[in-house]
Amino acid sequence: MLLISDERMLLHDPGPGHPECAERLEAVTQALQGLEDTTWAQPEPATRAQIERVHEAAYVDLVESYRGRSGALDPDTATSPDSVEAAYLAAGAALDAVTEVVSGHYRHAWALVRPPGHHAEADEARGFCLFNNVAIAAAHARAELGKERVLIVDWDVHHGNGTQHSFYDRDDVLYFSVHRYPFFPGTGAAGECGVGAGEGYTVNVPFPGGQGDGDFVAAIEQLLVPIADVFRPDLVLVSAGFDAHRRDPLGGMEVTDDGYAAMAALVQGIAERHAGGEVVLLLEGGYDLQALGNGVRRCIETFRGATPPAVADPSALGQAIVQRLLEHHRGNWNL
Repeated sequence: MLLISDERMLLHDPGPGHPECAERLEAVTQALQGLEDTTWAQPEPATRAQIERVHEAAYVDLVESYRGRSGALDPDTATSPDSVEAAYLAAGAALDAVTEVVSGHYRHAWALVRPPGHHAEADEARGFCLFNNVAIAAAHARAELGKERVLIVDWDVHHGNGTQHSFYDRDDVLYFSVHRYPFFPGTGAAGECGVGAGEGYTVNVPFPGGQGDGDFVAAIEQLLVPIADVFRPDLVLVSAGFDAHRRDPLGGMEVTDDGYAAMAALVQGIAERHAGGEVVLLLEGGYDLQALGNGVRRCIETFRGATPPAVADPSALGQAIVQRLLEHHRGNWNL
């Protein structure tokens, strides 16, 4: 497992009391101390051209205008003098992680970054996010690394509106999200499935709140796995947020460390069958420091071969939601 991060990301400071704080990344790195068979590396910052595969030039100009100063790109997304550099490094970590895995140097990589990315739209910042790291990585894999079908799995409790919109009309990137809905950012309803060539290539699992390990695992095992077996991705990316954890102050869900390990095992199974085992994870949300650090470590241990834990059966409501979605998507995927 390659772990890519940079202390300069700690200098991004959205302000006192902001949940997306430097202590989050510090908690992750502390939790990973002593973990064997991992290699740490520092990223190169993304180039403007790489970022503009996803973001409009005018928006990149806007972000650049905040370099070296404090301000606010939206009500939730504040900057400090070092925030723009951190955002370029976060996107660069995502790019380096994908490049190293596709090159065969590592089977798995994790971009441990801040600011997070999956809420950033082509033309605006949202939800603590400046650049959409996972979308930039997927676009790079398609444009430069010869990948034909990229799967993005997003288990952050908040829907990745920016990632969805980046590929909504395309059939070369399959976006799967399990999240709370209705909830911030207001997107991610079951009927949001893509348009044009992309119809069916967005799969949303909106849970109302209070769902736990069995529900999240059922969403992946019963819905994503059969769809992925038809799509056959040659690269798997994960927007790995840990704010669906039962300890998280923002999420309102009941997932535990075991649930994240079980989801990681299912994602690894998809990659083993179709993508030569290639998985790249990118850190998104997660605002309880203990849950965040433990969740990342448990996922890494799973990718390194730890036996995945058994989890409880899904709730009646969770199973009903997954079953309705399976029927909804059956026609798109010949399930």
